[in-house]
Amino acid sequence: MVQLRKLDVRQILRNGGMPFQLIMDTFSSLEPGEGVRLHAIFQPVPLIRQLEQRGFTHVARRLADDDWEIDFVPGDSPNPTDAAAPASEAIWPDPTWNLDLTDLAPPEPMERILSRLETMASGEVLFALLNREPVFLFNELKARGHEWIGDFDGDGKVYRIMIRATPGGAADACN
Repeated sequence: MVQLRKLDVRQILRNGGMPFQLIMDTFSSLEPGEGVRLHAIFQPVPLIRQLEQRGFTHVARRLADDDWEIDFVPGDSPNPTDAAAPASEAIWPDPTWNLDLTDLAPPEPMERILSRLETMASGEVLFALLNREPVFLFNELKARGHEWIGDFDGDGKVYRIMIRATPGGAADACN
């Protein structure tokens, strides 16, 4: 049986904090065969994808509207640090920029995100909170060559998106 470390980030999230680094530090410190039971206020889909790339499987349980329990256990796959993944499949770095744009009306959130991306170096990541799915932003990101992952939180009220400035994107156009 896998031993699970408990990590509760609900209060950090409720206070508007970004516990990503704490979560990644916890996973980095695990002993072989050890897993994590994460408590959060939403199902962290981008995090789940990253940890799957690191060889973890998960079981997510919604305990209440703003209470999720996600068990991450090491899978049967080899340790991904043993072989370098291609850049497009590599684990995303910690966000360089965190933007809460939930109080803004369109098109201001898209304008702020695109403006920030123009100043970012290739490979840097921006994390943003939005009050709706940024449908028009997706086309702009695609046209500019940036990568992104995103989804609604467990309540379906806040859209969370991570955007990675990529080679050939707007951030590199001026170089």
